[in-house]
Amino acid sequence: MLRHVAAGIDGSPESLAAAHWAAREAVRRGVALRLVHAWEWQPRPTPIVPADMSQRAWAEDLLGRASDSVRAAHSGLHVLEQSVADLPVTALLIAAEQAELLVLGSSGLGGVAGFLVGSVARRVVARSPRPVVLVRAGESAADEHFSAPDGISPEEIPEIPYRDVVLGLDTGRPCDELIEFALEAARRDGAALRVIHAFSAPSAFAAADGLVPVDGPELLAEHEHAVVATLRPWCEKFPEVSVAETVTEGRAATELVRASTGAALVVVGRRVREARLGTHIGSVAHAVLHHAVCPVAVVPHA
Repeated sequence: MLRHVAAGIDGSPESLAAAHWAAREAVRRGVALRLVHAWEWQPRPTPIVPADMSQRAWAEDLLGRASDSVRAAHSGLHVLEQSVADLPVTALLIAAEQAELLVLGSSGLGGVAGFLVGSVARRVVARSPRPVVLVRAGESAADEHFSAPDGISPEEIPEIPYRDVVLGLDTGRPCDELIEFALEAARRDGAALRVIHAFSAPSAFAAADGLVPVDGPELLAEHEHAVVATLRPWCEKFPEVSVAETVTEGRAATELVRASTGAALVVVGRRVREARLGTHIGSVAHAVLHHAVCPVAVVPHA
């Protein structure tokens, strides 16, 4: 199958932003772009479908308009269109399995500035076998780069350096897929990678039992050493990527959301496991998805 990045399209501004983000990523990877729209057959006319059009025709028209918009911005990109008569979650999970990456739009803003993740996106992120990136409405190519000088033309934006890629790292359970995804993203963009590791101070009971260091500086140094040791072989594998580590006491989600300001992409992991009530994305990924102010990539791992 032709290598490609997939994007889910539903006619909303956020899905169009996702399509353009996916197009830029496809160009960076040197692969094709597949735009996927899932529609469910309805026995009666629906308000969103014009009276003079069938559901299938409306779906194809929607895809065509999104495709035209992407092709206008990326003339050399190979764009594929796929209209699927199926449940959106089912169609998008199949699309994700066939693609290198799936890109979805958020359903708006939640809280002050973050995502409001819709039920479809949430279920796809929780079950996708491939990395999924969520993109907000209004996200543009300029947002991936550092601020441009006044008077610069749109054509010159790609020449402005890319903002950092941010990676949330858990040294207790480091994940090769997650680290490699973040480093590859930074390498493709010529961006720096900022690694965030947050830890919690030991409880009074643990400290009393002598199970962990009780001295603050000593505990910090231990975590810093673990981060450096975890990243060392990866830095050797990606010598062209500048890597900076931030190790701090606190909540991982809070630190990652804070780091998302001014970042091009935040990368978090999702452990693949079956919970008693089905799959889930984890508390850190859940918080980052709802509050980050830049695109978020969720990478599944064992």
